[in-house]
Amino acid sequence: MSETLTIAKALNRGLRRALQADPKVLLMGEDIGKLGGVFRITEHLQAEFGENRVIDSPLAESGIVGTAVGLCMRGYRPVLEIQFDGFVYPAFSQIVTQVAKMHARTGGRTPMPMVIRIPFGGGIGAIEHHSESPEGYFIHTAGLKVVACANPNDAFWMIQQAIQSDDPVVFFEPKRRYQSKGLVNFESRPDPMHQARITRYGSDATLIAYGPTVATCEEAAAVAAEEGTSLEVVDLRTLSPVDWVTLISSVRRTKRAIVVHEAPLTLGLGAEIAARLHENLFYVMESPVQRVAGFDMPYPPAQVEEEYLPSVDRILDAVDKSMAF
Repeated sequence: MSETLTIAKALNRGLRRALQADPKVLLMGEDIGKLGGVFRITEHLQAEFGENRVIDSPLAESGIVGTAVGLCMRGYRPVLEIQFDGFVYPAFSQIVTQVAKMHARTGGRTPMPMVIRIPFGGGIGAIEHHSESPEGYFIHTAGLKVVACANPNDAFWMIQQAIQSDDPVVFFEPKRRYQSKGLVNFESRPDPMHQARITRYGSDATLIAYGPTVATCEEAAAVAAEEGTSLEVVDLRTLSPVDWVTLISSVRRTKRAIVVHEAPLTLGLGAEIAARLHENLFYVMESPVQRVAGFDMPYPPAQVEEEYLPSVDRILDAVDKSMAF
């Protein structure tokens, strides 16, 4: 059975299925109950499952995450919604000092089966703290899994896989793609959560992306094809751990790579990917890895955010630089 859904509706269906499957799953967050969240991801779930399982929390991110730590220790599987990406910072201490460390600190006796949902990225005409890409902080933190869905089918399946994980998962959702539609197969066996996927095959260069920039890369690849350049697109899906096998295999074939993300360029995930590819494929690649990213500055006002975000033109410029070698 399959159905065409938006990413937002697919996440809602995935959360509903998880709540139905396990009475220990519960949702927490600001305005997620009666309102259904700012982006309506949890719409109607409180009415269906009750206020004890879909909980409207106080406006205190540190309290949300701290409470969830205690719930995990009592055997629950809390799924937390951070209303906007930039609102996660008040909970940063709880995430990096408790959530990420508890399992190791207790010698494996205390798992942290927690999912922290974060709508991230720009493109919605909002201000700072509503359009940020903070994934680098969490990728750098040992003990956390970090994933990002890019299409409705992944949204539906990956949120369930994250909830079933005994490790804490930071689950990034591309907010400007919430209304993007795609086919969701409710019955087929999904890909493993930590496996990258090639969404478009090509031979001249590999575009590496995740979350909101996957669609931008696919658009760039379509434009390039009209001009005679064949680009492969890899959706990382998981940012920690990265599926290096799929990534290196793709670049070994195309011999060129361009990494695209909205987070600032310096010390972003693209830098680590570039370093690893150069370490493994130095004598194979025909040009250095190119990076297309946000600029090293606070997120700009909405009137000029399109100049900040990676675009098709910026990606194709990077492809041209790569092909010039």
